[in-house]
Amino acid sequence: MSSPLASIDIFSGNPYESMLVRFEQAAEILDLPEDTREKLRKPAKQIQVHFSVLLDNGRERTFEGYRIIHSTTLGPSKGGIRYDINVNLNEVKALAAWMTWKSAVVGLPFGGAKGGIVVDPKKYSKTELERLTRGYTKALIDIFGPDKDVPAPDLGTGADEMGWLMEEFSILHGKPIYAVVTGKHIHAGGSLGRVEATGRGVSIVTLLALRKKGIDISGASVAIQGFGNVGLHAAHFLHQHGLKVVAVSDASAAFYHPEGIDIDDLIVYSRLNNDSIRNYPNAGAISGKKLLTLPVDVLIPAAKEDVITQENADEIQAKIIVEAANGPTSSEADEILDLKDILVVPDILANAGGVIVSYFEWLQNSNNESWSIDTVNRELQVFLESSFQNVFTEASRYAVSPRIAAYIIALSRVAGKKRSIL
Repeated sequence: MSSPLASIDIFSGNPYESMLVRFEQAAEILDLPEDTREKLRKPAKQIQVHFSVLLDNGRERTFEGYRIIHSTTLGPSKGGIRYDINVNLNEVKALAAWMTWKSAVVGLPFGGAKGGIVVDPKKYSKTELERLTRGYTKALIDIFGPDKDVPAPDLGTGADEMGWLMEEFSILHGKPIYAVVTGKHIHAGGSLGRVEATGRGVSIVTLLALRKKGIDISGASVAIQGFGNVGLHAAHFLHQHGLKVVAVSDASAAFYHPEGIDIDDLIVYSRLNNDSIRNYPNAGAISGKKLLTLPVDVLIPAAKEDVITQENADEIQAKIIVEAANGPTSSEADEILDLKDILVVPDILANAGGVIVSYFEWLQNSNNESWSIDTVNRELQVFLESSFQNVFTEASRYAVSPRIAAYIIALSRVAGKKRSIL
């Protein structure tokens, strides 16, 4: 049997290569044929577009955008669109593949995709961002579709951008087509509970992981790296459940309070300060690096890729890591964390709440329905509890980490076209 890493030229700092390492380990355990592996290693479609946008000053600027379709085996591809100056092909490829595995591991009838535009959205007006979104939609009009490829918000995008995409797509098709995109405003066909879905899902799997590890939920300590939409809502729900969020950071600052930060107060402060926690007065300032290595029950990286690496993994003191971000742990760090007996709830399970509720929105749009918030939250809980149990059952069965178990489930469903076990 060949080495699972034989066909990969691994180097640190590339999220796509890290994804492939985990893929190959699971594929080797499943003894997938090489032709199947080759098909799943590479995106089904890789689209790069350049399009011009009229700026407010009357000049035109050409932007570069991507849309990567990794797989449509289980259903239409699904994945966000990010607006970020650092968007690049390897990142988008990795994110698209993660969406395939994420949808599969929780039993959704979706494949995986991801898109992005190389742009700093903070440097453009709302009208310019609208023209940017509509231009991107026109450039990819033949790619998007409710039964083909369904975008969603991501870094630098939100309900406004999704609404503009839906409107432009509908105009070009001569009729309203709400199910072409998820993450819209409620009045535009969005689902209740979608904004907080990823953070709520992170809180659900955190509670499950604490029970799995035998740690008392009441007063359990948590450090959260990232206080954007996901980190903020995860902190909010965990605080509501009686956990002690002792440390929080964003791009501007990091804070620690051993008795727990008043999360409701921090949320108000952040919203009054342009979504920044800089200079928060009710906790002590620490470095972002220090936050990752605090002696807490749970560490939740909710910011970006590759923040836990072979350089700092041995310093991690948390008992549990819940990966709210995509790819926050490099493949080289996995073995170190395993040796330290740190329970890692992998990203493709931990942050799947967003795509699950996106699926609910897509269903509601497709069936002309509107679900109550209680229905959305109840169904989200069912999906995540079932998926969590499946992952840990497979981890025990194969004597592997929960991450590799999640990949085993995802690969077996995609390779075997098993749509769901829910």
